[in-house]
Amino acid sequence: MHKGRLEAFSDGVLAIIITIMVLELKAPHAADAAALKPLLPVLLSYVLSFVYLGIYWNNHHHMFQAADRVGGAVLWANLHLLFWLSLFPFVTDWMGENHFATLPTALYGGVLLMAAMAYWVLQTVIIAQQGGGSLLARAVGRDFKGKLSPVLYAVAIACAFLSVDLALLIYVGVALIWLVPDRRIERTIAQRQAPNG
Repeated sequence: MHKGRLEAFSDGVLAIIITIMVLELKAPHAADAAALKPLLPVLLSYVLSFVYLGIYWNNHHHMFQAADRVGGAVLWANLHLLFWLSLFPFVTDWMGENHFATLPTALYGGVLLMAAMAYWVLQTVIIAQQGGGSLLARAVGRDFKGKLSPVLYAVAIACAFLSVDLALLIYVGVALIWLVPDRRIERTIAQRQAPNG
């Protein structure tokens, strides 16, 4: 099966998720800067989630550049990932509206953890379908960042019940780890396309 429809569908779902999140931002009724202060947690949670969704979109795009084809298992694994990403507007809004209270902040981490696991499942299914010597398998390699992220999310969830600030710092830290462009797939594709000699 050609991968174009899956990519187009995923892009559309991610665009809708981002649109829903931005619609949750309500403008204050007053026209002075002080009116923005109560909205700061909502805005900060939106920015963090927007960055995360951008990271997922970027990595999803790169992953499917390395995939030659998709099958039924890949379609379901992709839907699994999109399910967890579709919960971002809810947890983002709940965390922001409650000014980073303990339970919403922990649940935010839970969604981050499940999205990371779903991405790993999708990656694993693609590699299993295309073989251990596939372009994606070679590009991913040992996948240190992919293995570290869920561990950090689990730590952050536990930390949320002790120190919300520490949990948020870990969420931001993981985003920063992934914000640095991961060139593994691009390098592997470039090496494959390079003329021999």
